[in-house]
Amino acid sequence: MSQAAVENVTAAEKLRAAALRRKLRIGEVVSVNGSHALVMLDEDRPDLDRVHRPQLGAILSVDTGTCIVLGLVSAMSVPAPSLDSAGKDLRIIELELIGEFTKPTAKTPARFRRGVSTYPTLHDEVQLAAREELAALFAANGSASVRIGVVKQDVAIPATVSVNDLFSRHCAILGTTGSGKSCAITLMLQSVLQRYHNGHIVILDPHNEYSHCFGQDAVVFDTTSLTLPYWMLTFEELVEILYPGRVNCAEEIEILSDLIPLAKKMNLGNSAGAAKALADRREGSNITVDTPVPYRISELLTLIDKTLGSLENARATGPYKRLRARLHGISQDARYGFMFGGLTVQDTMAEFLGQLFRIPVDGSPISIIELGGLPAEVAQVIVSVVTRLAFEFGLWSHGAAPIAIIVEDAHRYAPAKENVGFAPTRKALVRIAKEGRKVGVSLWVASQRPTELDATILSQCNTIFAMRLANQADQEALRAAIPDASTSLLSCLPSLGLGEAIAVGEGVPLPTRIRFDALPRESVPRSLTASFTDGWSVDVDDKAFISRIVEQWRAQKLLLPDV
Repeated sequence: MSQAAVENVTAAEKLRAAALRRKLRIGEVVSVNGSHALVMLDEDRPDLDRVHRPQLGAILSVDTGTCIVLGLVSAMSVPAPSLDSAGKDLRIIELELIGEFTKPTAKTPARFRRGVSTYPTLHDEVQLAAREELAALFAANGSASVRIGVVKQDVAIPATVSVNDLFSRHCAILGTTGSGKSCAITLMLQSVLQRYHNGHIVILDPHNEYSHCFGQDAVVFDTTSLTLPYWMLTFEELVEILYPGRVNCAEEIEILSDLIPLAKKMNLGNSAGAAKALADRREGSNITVDTPVPYRISELLTLIDKTLGSLENARATGPYKRLRARLHGISQDARYGFMFGGLTVQDTMAEFLGQLFRIPVDGSPISIIELGGLPAEVAQVIVSVVTRLAFEFGLWSHGAAPIAIIVEDAHRYAPAKENVGFAPTRKALVRIAKEGRKVGVSLWVASQRPTELDATILSQCNTIFAMRLANQADQEALRAAIPDASTSLLSCLPSLGLGEAIAVGEGVPLPTRIRFDALPRESVPRSLTASFTDGWSVDVDDKAFISRIVEQWRAQKLLLPDV
């Protein structure tokens, strides 16, 4: 018997055992309205301890005969409190119906399904869901699931996620600063990689906090170790670097679009590898402005100089001179040294993609690209190129090696306002959000401001972990994006503790409040939050301190200052 079959039989036995020792009822249904029901609680029973009394977010069950309907406690009230302490108050619970269990038989195990096919009727008994029912429910993902924490209602029940749904349908981790987003991401990735060792994961790290979290499982890149050839840029990306905002530059852009294919064809004959094969097949005529084959900036400048030599009209030479100055300036800019700093131009695309996407894995399934300390425009270019390459690699490989892209502070790179940010980055992220599932590219976004994140991307994330959020506008944005009828759970967002989250969507069996497992100390992401009390307790008496800072500033290299 297979492992999955054994798990199904075990779950069915537990549910049958729970049905035999049915709990005493806590109330009955007095109203049903669409996806909601009202429950009138029975008289207070002193034999029930606090743990077994219904609380906000608790899961209750209603036996409808053919199945067991589950509902989340969304509100509790006493509509008409009695002034007499001995009086019997009417106590009402509001339930949000979230799904149902089919009853187990000797041949078929119990199965959970979202939505309700058989509604409760008036006076149906309502009970707290048994531990066995909850355990079977959260094990509903079967063998392709991993543990990430515990269910808040009963910490003896592990909270699990479906690996396939978590990655193929995208994921969002949202919460205010300090709520534990980075720890949650680290924990989930570690849990997945413990079971599936040959992943291909890229973390875009704007705060340089993940480098030590995964030990030997990760390869860390920064601008000193990352070489991203400029010829891998699309024309749109290159134009955005040369002419941010594209103001009064239409002529230069048109000239550049004509010259780049010529420069690429000039370089084909001298190339090796895939570019050489392209030339040998006499497919040079297929080279376009966006074809990722090497070319030299010096060849572009040479083509411009030749054209300038044949022009006599001073007005006609103006755009060429301005374009030449732009190209020369950007190629000498220290901020873009990782793109333009190479002494030679070689076709290293296959090697670069292999290192970036960990193919082969070679014991390190994670690439971490540190963006902390980089100018915003440089970080935008890196995110744009990496995410676009991931999608195109998935497209042309037909998803043979699925890739996951983890984007911290995603609202920086795909802001809600269309006229803000780096347009190619937004375009690449939105494309993955819309079409990545078809080509084996997963997108995880983490953000502290859902209102500032592109609504299209958030709507495509079918699993959401909502951590503490106090801002009302952010809560409303999240409420509009969640895929389940579980909006009542979001009322808990401002009061969630550290490491707690409301988990909703395809990756979890049902919407619920969970607490992530604690990470080992050595795996906790590093926070570089400045300590004012420590910094103001001592004087900086090092004479060379400011000089070192100025040196780093000019060199655009972020180091931790010695104080």
